[in-house]
Amino acid sequence: MKTSLRILGSAALLGMVSMAQAEVAVIVNPGASKAPSQSDVANIFLGKDKSMKGVDQAGWTPAKEAFYSGVTNKNESQLKSYWSGLIFTGKGQPLPSVADDAAMVAKVAAEADAIGYVDSAAVNDSVKVLFTLP
Repeated sequence: MKTSLRILGSAALLGMVSMAQAEVAVIVNPGASKAPSQSDVANIFLGKDKSMKGVDQAGWTPAKEAFYSGVTNKNESQLKSYWSGLIFTGKGQPLPSVADDAAMVAKVAAEADAIGYVDSAAVNDSVKVLFTLP
């Protein structure tokens, strides 16, 4: 009995590791007039650059974690602290968010100046990939 539990635990852990290793694609509308650099994207998602409408994912997903750690070098608690400070001082409001990858693709495809991020497996022809993160 203990052996089968150990194997199940290992399989579950392996699934979580492979999920965390999925590539994240930073996406824009195909008609976007601007192709921001990775540092521009960081500034958009930190509320410092208003040239495009950043769209965030609700909840802390593996894609969100990979995006923020790769682009802004912030983890979940650092990001929450950052936004709390901006909100408290009246210097900013968090970005609008969507429920999941499908909603992100739909929103970015529908708005010419929107930018977001999804698991690369969710990308389709309705959006353009700026770059991917491992």
